[in-house]
Amino acid sequence: MMDNKKVITVFGSSRPEEGHADYAQAVELGKSLAEAGFAVCTGGYGGVMEGASRGAREAGGRVLAVTSSFFRSRANRWVDEEMRAATWQDRLFELVRLGDGYVACKGGTGTLVELAVVWEMLNKKAMERRPFVVLGDFWQPILERVREVERGHASGWGELDDPLVHQAPNPGSAAQFLATQLAGAHKH
Repeated sequence: MMDNKKVITVFGSSRPEEGHADYAQAVELGKSLAEAGFAVCTGGYGGVMEGASRGAREAGGRVLAVTSSFFRSRANRWVDEEMRAATWQDRLFELVRLGDGYVACKGGTGTLVELAVVWEMLNKKAMERRPFVVLGDFWQPILERVREVERGHASGWGELDDPLVHQAPNPGSAAQFLATQLAGAHKH
């Protein structure tokens, strides 16, 4: 990575294809992030990852991907720079390391793991605070359920006064939230 653009790592399902609402939303997210001046990083494959990559590239943005030899696929055609990790665990932690901020889109168990790892690393201060957005309301029931459990054990819960995960109703508001949070922040 040669430039100093802040990187937003986007997590989401590999399943939606072009023409699906989730793919279209990911394209719009990638476009909004690129227009806000961010480079976009994804897991590099299809679905939401491809949509976000495509949107960013079509808007003139830079697209990074972290793929893994664990998966036989190669990066989608919208990626500018592909990094290969040996295992899916290495891939996950590289996606986290590269991000100055994060967006979790609708997804399955892989996206759930990504959301949980970033949230826990922020909560336990295993990394410095970085803005984290969930797009839409798909993850709200899980976030609220975890927060409900944690409120019952109030000592030290990192979200008591200031949520670590922000909900954005649409791609434009996600990009705006990240831009506001990262304004003036230094590239890590």
